[in-house]
Amino acid sequence: MRRNLIVGVLLGMGIVALGPRGAVVSQAVEVEAAREGNICLRGSLANARLQFERTKKGHVAFIGGSITEMEGYRPMVCEVLKRRFPQTEFVFTAAGISSTCSTTGAFRLASDVLSKGPVDLFFIEFAVNDDQDAHHTRRECIRGVEGILRQARRHNPKMDIVMTYFVNPGMIDTYRAGQVPLSIAAHEEVARHYGISTIHLAKEVTQRIAAGELTWEKFGGVHPAPFGNAICAGMIDALLGRAWNVPPAAGAAMIDYPMPQPLDPLNYANGRFVDPKEAAVKQGWRLEVPAWKALRGSTRSRFAQIPMLSADEPGAELTLQFTGTAVGAYIVAGPDAGVVEARVDGRAPVEVNLLHAFSKGLHYPRTVMLGTDLPPGPHTLVLRISPKTHGTGHAMRIMQFVAN
Repeated sequence: MRRNLIVGVLLGMGIVALGPRGAVVSQAVEVEAAREGNICLRGSLANARLQFERTKKGHVAFIGGSITEMEGYRPMVCEVLKRRFPQTEFVFTAAGISSTCSTTGAFRLASDVLSKGPVDLFFIEFAVNDDQDAHHTRRECIRGVEGILRQARRHNPKMDIVMTYFVNPGMIDTYRAGQVPLSIAAHEEVARHYGISTIHLAKEVTQRIAAGELTWEKFGGVHPAPFGNAICAGMIDALLGRAWNVPPAAGAAMIDYPMPQPLDPLNYANGRFVDPKEAAVKQGWRLEVPAWKALRGSTRSRFAQIPMLSADEPGAELTLQFTGTAVGAYIVAGPDAGVVEARVDGRAPVEVNLLHAFSKGLHYPRTVMLGTDLPPGPHTLVLRISPKTHGTGHAMRIMQFVAN
């Protein structure tokens, strides 16, 4: 009886589906009220509602890491929106890329999301990857997420935004110790500053486990099971219900959201890709699709056919002219990833280790910063492969340069 009630609720939300003979295809989950404060509504999300109801069209985008890329909370939220607005024709942009952090997100936002047209409702998920993949400091967390928000609102000042904080075991331990995980604390600082609604799934899961209502295994881990993703989708649905519980006034109009002064003036609000073809090669670099079959380590299919500016011998050197306050590279780093020496405007070179903890068996996507905190204006980067290495070789494979 209880199970039938739960399944009925979730069928109504579009979170579970019935297979042959009424079998539940994905796991059911109890739709319970989240604990106080774990669903944080800031503002009204009224612009998106007015857009969906009045024009019968809507563009909803999602950006994040593998939690967004997987068929998890994202398609569930899409179903929630289609249920709430059955007459609306939605375009959904899925811009999740496994392993990527908010820094990469800020630099790829224009090409992966904003190039698709004005976004009405935008979901952001980077707390886990900023924590366990990038190991970001507070400054790096803020620069990435604030850069994403400022770019998004500059592109469409009416855009409604929701940030969700997913969870890993380390975050649970931090909450149990009476502290807030660094990435969540930094993202929440940005969210408060810009009036962005947030879903504190990490805290909700921690509290449910502590109360004996949930286990980490049942939630499904860092990449949640349907059960765990449904908890998140249910919290987002509850947020939307709070925001839209009263019909808008007949004369209600969409508003432009204010753009406050930045928390960090050097955030990545001007983040963008720079084509590797713009680099001037002195020696040792070549633009080609790497011969992946000849290399140690696996490669994800999304990167397998991308021409990359590559070098694998010490002394290989190039020069890049760029404008802004920061420069870096969006790379894949495998077992043979090396060390590079980056020199901006003739300053002392900075050594950057390209190898990542997850590079031992995988050509891992990451953004490495080669120069930051620069004065605004034109600059020159000289990039050279070092004779040093922490891996099995000296390779660097650049998909895009990045600049801010």
